[in-house]
Amino acid sequence: MPPGSLARHLVLRLLPAIIVLVLLDLGATWVMTRKMTMEEWLLRDIFWTMVFSQIILVSVFAWVLLSGVRSGLASVNRLSQEISQRSIDDLQVLDTTGLPAEVAPMVNHVNDLLLRLDESMQAQKRFIGHAAHQLRTPLAGLKLESELMLTRQLPDDVRERAERIKAVTDRMIRLGQQLLVLARADSTIRPQDSFVRIDLCEWVRTSGAEWIPAARARLVDIQLVAPDEPVWVDADTLLLEELLSNLIDNALRYGAGANSITLRVAANPPTLTVEDDGPGIDPQDGNRVFEAFYRSERASAGGSGLGLAIVREIARAHGGWWNLASRPTFPGTRITVVFPGPRIGAKLRRQVSQ
Repeated sequence: MPPGSLARHLVLRLLPAIIVLVLLDLGATWVMTRKMTMEEWLLRDIFWTMVFSQIILVSVFAWVLLSGVRSGLASVNRLSQEISQRSIDDLQVLDTTGLPAEVAPMVNHVNDLLLRLDESMQAQKRFIGHAAHQLRTPLAGLKLESELMLTRQLPDDVRERAERIKAVTDRMIRLGQQLLVLARADSTIRPQDSFVRIDLCEWVRTSGAEWIPAARARLVDIQLVAPDEPVWVDADTLLLEELLSNLIDNALRYGAGANSITLRVAANPPTLTVEDDGPGIDPQDGNRVFEAFYRSERASAGGSGLGLAIVREIARAHGGWWNLASRPTFPGTRITVVFPGPRIGAKLRRQVSQ
């Protein structure tokens, strides 16, 4: 039996106890057969004594066996608990320390698979980021050409086609920007290294004000509810800008009939909430709206399905978690992002709460 194997562990753990139990059984049998006379003990008494002794022997042996197996599988249970607590994007190798020799080769093969899967995912994300970056220049040129065409006198049918080209180009540019943000927000490339400490209240007040003209054009008011004291967080301001922009744009785009959007900041823990009084999100869509490219069949406006996926990735990159509340529990839609507080460089992982 090789060192570190489960069989070797069980033998070393159980063999001494089994030897002691056998010696005790033999000793008891020898006493009963050699030291006792039939005048002192009846045959029935001997029978029941041996039955009770065997029951005790089997019970003790079963306890020793179960404790030995449990201790031998403790490292396997630890590995199982580690896997169950991992987030879906954690592809780091599993710790093989203390694993039985029979299980370690399988875990090593799983680790090799995780490494190859992680490399494949990183290559895919790099490709998406590079492709989006390379497409940005020709798309910007196409948009400029369409805008120049629209400044001239054109036949109605040509103008209609130029406007369609410009609208499609705008959507493609927006999609490329969102894909670049997704690549930048990837937690495996440590965006935490560029974190700076900011006052969340002042930052939301400044960034949210930039959306006031767009909201007024849709007859929607934007309100800010925040404490007077600073709420400090460590964040990448570019990613945070994209997070807030996607939340407000989502509320304007899909909150048909909404009259107001509320930006709410809380201090303990640091929390950013965007609320609207629109029609809300159906319960069957609530668990999927944070998936990339998912679009509900009941969506009232066009889009790429990346807005809330970007919110999820940015929150995850900041070590935070997010929550969605909608009808009937909330009269509209409320999306909350909770930050872990000022811990520059901390690479935290939180479970999603929806």
